[in-house]
Amino acid sequence: MERERVYLPALSRVAVCGGTHGNELSGVHVVRERLKEKQQRVDDEEDEDVVSVSNILTNPRAVQQCRRYTETDLNRCFTRATLSSAVSDRTPYEIARSQELNILLGPKGSPQAVDLVCDLHNTTANMGVCVIAYSDTDWICLHIFKYLQHHMSDVPVRYIHFDLPCREAYSLDSLGKHGFALEIGPQPHGVVRSNVYTYMKTGVELMLDWVRLFNSGTVFAGGLVEVYTMVSAIDYPRERHTHNIMAAIHPELQDQDFCLLRPNDPLFETFSGATLRYQGPEPLYAFFINECAYYEKGIALSLARRRSVEVPPVQMKSGLEHPGDPGTSEEEED
Repeated sequence: MERERVYLPALSRVAVCGGTHGNELSGVHVVRERLKEKQQRVDDEEDEDVVSVSNILTNPRAVQQCRRYTETDLNRCFTRATLSSAVSDRTPYEIARSQELNILLGPKGSPQAVDLVCDLHNTTANMGVCVIAYSDTDWICLHIFKYLQHHMSDVPVRYIHFDLPCREAYSLDSLGKHGFALEIGPQPHGVVRSNVYTYMKTGVELMLDWVRLFNSGTVFAGGLVEVYTMVSAIDYPRERHTHNIMAAIHPELQDQDFCLLRPNDPLFETFSGATLRYQGPEPLYAFFINECAYYEKGIALSLARRRSVEVPPVQMKSGLEHPGDPGTSEEEED
C-alpha cells in the first residue's frame, strides 16, 4: 500500500549555482549559458516563468583562475560556525564569499532562505550522475532524484546521503530550505567534456521541469528508491616520515564507482607492485574513487551503505486539500 500523500509548500525561488569549484567547468558553462539565455528572454520581453530562478557563478575569482579555490575550499565554508565568524581584511576570500552567498540565498535555516539550491559539480571519478544531499527524508530532493533517474535512462543516476545535521552541513546547497549538489563525472578538472556538460544541462532542465509541474499541482507518485549513505573514507597508504603516498588505487577497483567492496578485495597497489586489500569489517559501496581534488584532503575513496527508502506521494500545498483529494494530475514512473 502506498504511503499517505504529503503536501509541501510551493517552490517559488530556486538557485542554480556553478563554479563553486572554479575548475569544474560543466557547471561554470551551464550557468553562463543560462545567464545569456535569461538576458535574451528579458530583451525579448518573454521572461514570464512562474518560478524565480537565480543563476549564480558562486566563486568568480576561482573561475577566472580556473582553480578549485583561491585560498580555501568554498564548498567547506557553509557551516553555521563559519557563516557567523568575524570577517576582516585578512579573512580568506572564500570565507567572505560564503557569507555574501548566505545573505543572497539564506540566511541558512531561516524562513527567508531560497526554496531550493542546486549546486553543480564535476568529479574525476567515474560516478555518472549523482544527487548529493544531507537528508534521506527530504521528499523534494528525493522526488527530483526519481524524476532525473526516470528521464535520464542512458546514464546511471544515484542518490548519495551525507548524514550531517544542518549546523554542520558545510556545502553551498545547505543554504536553501531544500538543496542538493548535482555531481557528474568523470571529467578532468579544468576541462569540459561535451557529454558531461549535456548531462548537467539536461539535469538542470529536468529539475526545473519538476519544480514547475509541482507548483502547478501535479501529484508525484511515491515508491522505493536506493540511497547510498556515506559511512567513512579511506586515505592512501602513506610513508611514515614524509607522509607521501606509497600506493595507487588497485587497477581492479579503479573506475568501478558504486561497486560493492568486500573484505579482502584488492584496494591499493603499492608503487613496488604489492596488492593491499580492503580490511573493513563489512562490505560497503565505494565511490569518489581516486577523485583528484581529494588527494589534499587525504581521501582515496569513500564508502557507503545502500538501502531502500520509501518515498511518499507529494503534492504542492494549496490550503484547499483534504484527505483523499485526487489533485489535478499525476506523474508516475514506469
